[in-house]
Amino acid sequence: MRGKDTMTDTDVKIYGDPICPFTWVTSRWLTSAAEHSDVRVTWRLMSLAVLNEDQDADDAQAARLQTSRRIGRLVAAATGTEDFGELYTALGRRLHAEGNELTDELAREALSECGLEPSLVSAMDDESWDDAVRAAHQRSQDALGDSGGSPITVVNGRAFFGPVLTEIPAPEEAVRLFGGFTALASSPAFAQVERPKSGPPNMHETPA
Repeated sequence: MRGKDTMTDTDVKIYGDPICPFTWVTSRWLTSAAEHSDVRVTWRLMSLAVLNEDQDADDAQAARLQTSRRIGRLVAAATGTEDFGELYTALGRRLHAEGNELTDELAREALSECGLEPSLVSAMDDESWDDAVRAAHQRSQDALGDSGGSPITVVNGRAFFGPVLTEIPAPEEAVRLFGGFTALASSPAFAQVERPKSGPPNMHETPA
């Protein structure tokens, strides 16, 4: 594996909605890359509920967006505008890696794991937090300079929608992939690259 001196002085900010499975995969990739390099990653909230609030949605999508709204309130109440990476991981592991539904008990467990007050779970049904969620979401769109979904990744001040991965790479691949991504991000001329994807992402960690 390449040493820690290959990607120094790299600041990454990721705006994400905790309900998004693709964001979970991206987060595990960035976490792995950060563990094996001098990459600093901070986590900020965005909201798919706010992004899609003027769109027609079927019952399943409406339920998913309601989950987004509730979890956004929880994050806003627990961490405000601070880095919520620890809470994101605690929630995401339960929702995505373990495949559980968002419940009050799940939220209390995640809060307790992070040393946060379990009673904050009441914020999930408290509409007074909606303005804070909306403001956090707007910061994600302002960072991108456009309307975009989850995740939005900012590398040394340059923002992109994505990256979208379909599986969590092994540690060595995570570092290699991050090196390629930062090389693209460093070029002001780089705007977009995309290829077809199908099906939901694989949320299981790839063995080292």
